Amino acid sequence: MSLRYALLGLLSDGPASGYDLLRTFKHSLANVWPATQSQIYTELTKLADTGFIAVSDEGPRGRKEYTITDAGLDDLRTWLTTTRPKQVTRNDTLLRVFFLGILPPEQARAYLAGIAERAEQAHAELGELEQNIDWTDSNLSHYGHLALEYGARATAMNRDWARWALEQLPPEQD
Repeated sequence: MSLRYALLGLLSDGPASGYDLLRTFKHSLANVWPATQSQIYTELTKLADTGFIAVSDEGPRGRKEYTITDAGLDDLRTWLTTTRPKQVTRNDTLLRVFFLGILPPEQARAYLAGIAERAEQAHAELGELEQNIDWTDSNLSHYGHLALEYGARATAMNRDWARWALEQLPPEQD
């Protein structure tokens, strides 16, 4: 359901083709809500069928540019103001941490070190993304930057926690 609102939100910033939307997903929303090309195009068709978006321009090779309609904007606003986000409570990574004691200590260390490395890599990628985006004063850019900062802080916290957790393990035996 949130793919629908991600697309409506992007289109609220201005008209875009399916290709433009896919590129935006890959370069900004993938960290928040990943989507494949087929998922995006399928959802665009559904949104057009419901009247929440309209084809505003057609180009060569079947290229279509979509625009959000008033009904789509109303639906997006309703979703933003009346639908509570689902809280993610399941965490496969932490479930495994809970049971690391059944592994030999070197495997437990390797697992925690892997968490720290992946978090560091994700944090670095978000830093590069922040440097490479041409931030503007548009709403999408402003609030997108807030979401990116959340991701940067979350990856830093995961990295720091994993490093701390490594320090909490019993010392390695010779």
